[in-house]
Amino acid sequence: MSDTATLRATDALRQLIFKGELPPGSDHLETELATRLGLSRTPVREALTRLEAQGLVHIRPRRGARIVGLSPGDMNDIYEVLTALEAAAAGRAASRGVAADELEPLQNAIDAMEDALTAQDLDAWAAADDAYHEALVHASGNRRLAEAAALYTDQVRRARMVTLRLRPMPHRSNEDHRAVLAAIRAGDAVAAHRLHEAHREAARLLLIDLLKTHQLNWV
Repeated sequence: MSDTATLRATDALRQLIFKGELPPGSDHLETELATRLGLSRTPVREALTRLEAQGLVHIRPRRGARIVGLSPGDMNDIYEVLTALEAAAAGRAASRGVAADELEPLQNAIDAMEDALTAQDLDAWAAADDAYHEALVHASGNRRLAEAAALYTDQVRRARMVTLRLRPMPHRSNEDHRAVLAAIRAGDAVAAHRLHEAHREAARLLLIDLLKTHQLNWV
């Protein structure tokens, strides 16, 4: 079975989870999911294995996959780990002297976020925000750091999508991103680390508050 089919299944299942079409706590057999996606069971099985490694599902032999739910407490713990990883990535990117062309994905993502806010398109903003954070960890030049961050990014993304339209327009977030990029360009590792840590901390507090205020006990 080709990697393309597995990637297609993985992306499709991830989107169904993020959109709530496969809700937390629900159970799904490989045959059901394969039919839904129009694929054979093999790429679906491989996709579920990948999603389990990312903490999105729990595979139970002969009982299918259960979509994992996360409480506000879980999200708080996940955010703390992700904040530490991404702040370290920002500092490392600044200290290693990243070439200008390597920073283009970060600048492009910031520009896309600005365009999305102008258009008041929160879905486009969220996609650009994802691209920014992915580019940031890759700019660290540490492949293992990027792989570790990816394990937690999907969990944060799921909670953010649930609360996306409950939060204020994220103008402050864009300002934070520009400041972090400026520090990386200046080679100021301490500032890059501090600024990104503060950015993620503010996002954590906002997310947890929204989850609790709106009684979104599981995402």
